[in-house]
Amino acid sequence: MKKLVECVPNISEGRDQGVIDAVTAVIEEVEGVSLLDVDPGADTNRTVITFIGSPDGVAEAAFRVVKRAGELIDMRQHKGAHPRHGSTDVCPFVPVRGVTMEECVAIAQAVGRRIGEELQFPVYLYEEAAASEERRNLAAVRKGEYEALGQKLGKPEWKPDFGPNEWNDHAARSGAINVSARGFLVAYNVNLNTRQKSIGSQIALDIKEAGRAKRDAKGVLVKGEDGKNVMVPGPYRLEACKAVGWTIPEYDRAQVSINLVNTAITKPHDAFEACRKSAGDRGTRVTGSELVGLIPEGDLLAAGKFYLRQAGQSAGVPKRQIIETAIQSLGLRELGEFDPREKIVEYQAGLVDGRLVSMTNREFADELSSDSPAPGGGSVAALCAAQAAGLVAMVGNLTVGKKKYAAAQDRVKEIAEEAQDLKDFFLDAIDADTDAFNKVMDCFGMPKTTKVQVLARNLAIAETTRGATRVPFSVLERVPGLLDLADEIGRIGNQNSLSDAGVAVLTALSGAEGAYYNVLINLAGLADMDQSEEPDYLAGTRRTAAALMSTCEEKAAAARQTIRGALEAAF
Repeated sequence: MKKLVECVPNISEGRDQGVIDAVTAVIEEVEGVSLLDVDPGADTNRTVITFIGSPDGVAEAAFRVVKRAGELIDMRQHKGAHPRHGSTDVCPFVPVRGVTMEECVAIAQAVGRRIGEELQFPVYLYEEAAASEERRNLAAVRKGEYEALGQKLGKPEWKPDFGPNEWNDHAARSGAINVSARGFLVAYNVNLNTRQKSIGSQIALDIKEAGRAKRDAKGVLVKGEDGKNVMVPGPYRLEACKAVGWTIPEYDRAQVSINLVNTAITKPHDAFEACRKSAGDRGTRVTGSELVGLIPEGDLLAAGKFYLRQAGQSAGVPKRQIIETAIQSLGLRELGEFDPREKIVEYQAGLVDGRLVSMTNREFADELSSDSPAPGGGSVAALCAAQAAGLVAMVGNLTVGKKKYAAAQDRVKEIAEEAQDLKDFFLDAIDADTDAFNKVMDCFGMPKTTKVQVLARNLAIAETTRGATRVPFSVLERVPGLLDLADEIGRIGNQNSLSDAGVAVLTALSGAEGAYYNVLINLAGLADMDQSEEPDYLAGTRRTAAALMSTCEEKAAAARQTIRGALEAAF
């Protein structure tokens, strides 16, 4: 699996396109890094830049961004609506694929050190990269913003993690750079039908995790023993949510500007609904929303499924329909175009729909019939399973809303969703199987002149062959569950589609047996290599695969008997 890290630097320039272009140009100079999105804001005078790539490539690109921004942006001249600390205000590293948070912390620390030592900019580490709990929160690190740096630098308690603890002309120009490692942050603005910043601010206080300052009966702020304001949660408080209210003249409206710092806890539709309720309490309403930068596919899918279920509809439909439901329900096109291909991080990074899945039926069949050994039986087995899952979802969706099947509505919706998830897994396996096979073939081309080369080649072949075995094994592993769904939808689903449920059973069994054959041939290849694999692995994998195949045959036979009997009895 290719390791991927995302970096989302925010530079303190959102108006001068020449400066923005010059800063982003350095990203595209780094091999293995792709610039995904550039989102400037004139009123905030800030640009959110998103790029992705290998850990080393992203680290290098981030350093170059900070360097170029520091050369071109003079913080002494900067004004904008958004809180800011330096020419590159924040530079977070985010694990995307095959990378742990600990690895991103190491990247943040290394890049921060390099910025401090080579560029002599003050650097503060925050969130997961923070050296102390007091600096974990960005708001605490950025307290007083750029204007307070002159009073903070030089004091022991405000010593930067890297770079000089000194206020001079160099620091005054660059400001401080805040570097972090964090989970995926979604910057999300909710639109209101008012221009009043105060209303947006009150809604923000209702929903933000920190809550609002408590006041006594006379309206005086209540202080705690530490002298700080006592905070109380708002009525619609959301965890992992930071929010402020502001007015954007460009849009002629107020917004609630939200940072969702952990969408595993709070997702955009949660924030949208909380704002909607709070706005209603104040006689205003939410009219739509705006996404700043990119968003994970899963967050939009969660929103789409939420609104489909809320409407009593099936959420077991293709992803593109779920995402379109999310876009419409959240009003993401109110202020401008919203193209999922440009706004969803996985789509921008090319992490979905591989080459084979993207082909037409004819293109795939033509590719299959060529003299190339891949794609082959493993990819076809995965395709069979995907088609079977698609049929199961179809029968479920054709049952939704039918009065005759009122008692089964909740369950058929669940089946449709489960089948869609399986369908997507099997579709991914089509390309994964071919990619895994090609890796094995690449290893066979390795040099084998010396003993060392032969050993390295054999080890590489063994490792990639194990990888090639895992793909069809994972397909085989999931088919029993698919057959259970096909059998159940055949019994409780729309009987006008009973034949479709039957074809799903047959196709699922074909997918299982095809995957089983591919597991066996890969294991045989490992066994042929002298002591290339532990016997327990070979025997254990074969036993498990045989048991799974036997289970598939039993389940398919029972489902076939039931479905065929019902179809034949109809005459």
